[in-house]
Amino acid sequence: MSAAPQLSFTARYSLVLSLAVFIAAALVLPWVGAGSISLTRVLRRQEPDYEILLQLRLSRTLLALIAGGALSLAGTLFQAMLRDALATPYTLGISTGASLGAVAVIALGWETLHGIPMTWIGALIGAFAVLVIVIGGAFRQRQISAFGLLLTGMAINSICAAFILILSGFAGISRSFSIARWLIGSIDATSYTSLAVLATVVTLVSAVILSQARNWNLLAVGERWAASRGVHVGSMLAQGYILGSILMAGSIALTGPIGFVELIVPHVVRSRVSSDHRILLPCAFLLGGTLLALCDTIGRIVIPPAELPAGAVLALIGGPYLVWIIRQRAPAEEI
Repeated sequence: MSAAPQLSFTARYSLVLSLAVFIAAALVLPWVGAGSISLTRVLRRQEPDYEILLQLRLSRTLLALIAGGALSLAGTLFQAMLRDALATPYTLGISTGASLGAVAVIALGWETLHGIPMTWIGALIGAFAVLVIVIGGAFRQRQISAFGLLLTGMAINSICAAFILILSGFAGISRSFSIARWLIGSIDATSYTSLAVLATVVTLVSAVILSQARNWNLLAVGERWAASRGVHVGSMLAQGYILGSILMAGSIALTGPIGFVELIVPHVVRSRVSSDHRILLPCAFLLGGTLLALCDTIGRIVIPPAELPAGAVLALIGGPYLVWIIRQRAPAEEI
């Protein structure tokens, strides 16, 4: 088997530039908000500037960077498995399953139980329940096909969406409002313990995904092509679906179902930088996190003192961009 070709200078430059943008967002965006923060007061740990920066803005920015990167990486992975630039984890029902779990918890009034954020647990349970159902539905003769994943995911997606509407209708007015707000998707300040758990999970899962970059390249061409090059297609599809689901569930549990970042960023990187997953995957993660953090910052400052949820800002950007992508695609185009 021949060795993988070396990365070009342009590819390496794009990766370094993406990393620089990611780091710059982490350093700069926490200082941006409706009210100004004094660097001198922060360095002296004087209130309220120090508390606002450390407990509110910094944790919020870090959450956006990690969750946005995870969502974008998951989107890139599912597009490789399904060989469709418009495929997303939403297509396969993972996001809707997580949303159903969280909505069920909110509708029952169990948002917190003995200090435990049950909304997060509900989202995780919902996502992994859909994971089991979709893989089971796509499993035939000890093989998993991308086509089976797609059809089963679409069916489960519709069922979960229907249950979300039913639960929202039976919930009271206050709980219906909480459900609607959660479904928009937003970035809020969170504990550093939660951030540490999410960052650990995302780092480990991302490392596994990146280590298989060559196989994702082969799988993106076609299942038969990948199999002829020694890739165990069924195993890779199952692995990719499980890993992508973990990224989605972990992120959605803390942010709600934020869309479009997993569609916009992989498409831009693939078309403008490289379709090589050795570059596509890490750049998508870095730029996806930066995009979500930037949208959250815009939502904080556009109509102070009120805020626009990051999910709403992304929808305003992603909706027109999706229409543009569809218009640009040839009728028979496939990746």
